[in-house]
Amino acid sequence: MKEAIKLIVITIIVSTLSIGIYHYSVSKTLNTNSLNLNETQSTSQQTSFPVNFRANYAAEETDFTAAAKTSLDAVVHVKNVTVTQSKGFWGFGYGYNDEPRKYIRGAGSGVIISPDGYIVTNNHVIDGATEVDVTLNNNETFKAKIIGTAPEYDIALLKIDRDNLNYLSFGDSNAVEVGEWVLAIGNPFNLTSTVTAGIISAKARDLNPNDNLFQSFIQTDAAVNPGNSGGALVNAKGQLIGINTAITSKTGSYIGYSFAIPSNNAKKIIDDLIEYGSIKQALLGVSGLDINENNYKELNIDVTQGYYITGFAKDGSAKKAGLKKGDIITKIDQIKIRKFTDLKGYLNSKNPGDIVEVTYLRNGKQKKTSVELMMSSTYIIKPLGLQIRNLEKDEYKTFDSDNGVMIDKALSPKLNMFEGLLITKINKRKVNSISEVKQILQTSNNQPLIITFKNSAGQEDTYIFR
Repeated sequence: MKEAIKLIVITIIVSTLSIGIYHYSVSKTLNTNSLNLNETQSTSQQTSFPVNFRANYAAEETDFTAAAKTSLDAVVHVKNVTVTQSKGFWGFGYGYNDEPRKYIRGAGSGVIISPDGYIVTNNHVIDGATEVDVTLNNNETFKAKIIGTAPEYDIALLKIDRDNLNYLSFGDSNAVEVGEWVLAIGNPFNLTSTVTAGIISAKARDLNPNDNLFQSFIQTDAAVNPGNSGGALVNAKGQLIGINTAITSKTGSYIGYSFAIPSNNAKKIIDDLIEYGSIKQALLGVSGLDINENNYKELNIDVTQGYYITGFAKDGSAKKAGLKKGDIITKIDQIKIRKFTDLKGYLNSKNPGDIVEVTYLRNGKQKKTSVELMMSSTYIIKPLGLQIRNLEKDEYKTFDSDNGVMIDKALSPKLNMFEGLLITKINKRKVNSISEVKQILQTSNNQPLIITFKNSAGQEDTYIFR
């Protein structure tokens, strides 16, 4: 019995000592770490190195409530309404009792950009609408007037008759950084006034390189679903940096990525629609190709990013500014050019006549020059998705024709068969220039278009586009 008691006492003493030693060690370690931290901070202050010991808590400390409050009242619900004239039951036999019926073809979102009621949305949200209804965050509903559309950029400008509205100010989309926090605000699945958060995942994304539209989207991981189209992408300050436009999904719903038109591009389009009624596209006046891991060795160059110049537009200022074939554009102003979509995205925010600084490589040496942006000499026949240009005098001989405009580019792979052909007649009227094409289209009143095409062998074919 005495041996058992003795063993218990020894066990208690050993356990007590172990616990004491453990607590002493932990306390000493914490004190040492605290001292080291203070010493590091002191050293940092003396040497001016930026040190942020709370960097890991950035996500928890980010507060989106102010940005959400600023934005919610400036984002609206947009409904695409079709009005049809249908007869009532008795009207089928006697021809009276016509009753207009309204159908909501689709719905999306929009962003109020001025206190007097201008609203930007996606063109696909209001495309084909007989009427457009806009509902504010306070449930007031208005009929909206379509001021202008830019289908090739998927932008539409609306106006409602209301003053003193809450609106969003444009931020600088060129200044956004990958990893920056953003909010997506809209009306997914008719769930009005919905806010989601994410980060900028990438910039200058082109979802379909084969459609010849050369899009330059901001990519985010903020949840965007059907109904968010046309809504706001805002930064933590509550500034509009993008118009939510698309998702990539096999299900039709959000699976991780969404895409927005940069605010600088949207603002430029809106300004043009208000001032001119159409888009004044600015061009650098060069043609070329992206440098990548597959072709840089073939081009015999040492860089794997940039835009490689292979040609110049006629009468453009890029060649006059000293650029040559084989030069590699690496930067426009302060925008890094890794590929053509970087270049195109930035130029889409500029105006013809603007002067940009081009940084380029020639034989491995960096050079700079200033280039005045030229105006695009092309025009897009929106109902057809065909880009046309005027012909030079000597080009008419190639087609054995004395009139026509050239199809420069098809905006859909389905229309590639028409590239390189002339359009000689629209609705049985001869056309000689882009201005004549515009005039005919403006008076067509959305009727079917009768187009006559001519190939280089002088053969003509006529198609009807409905």
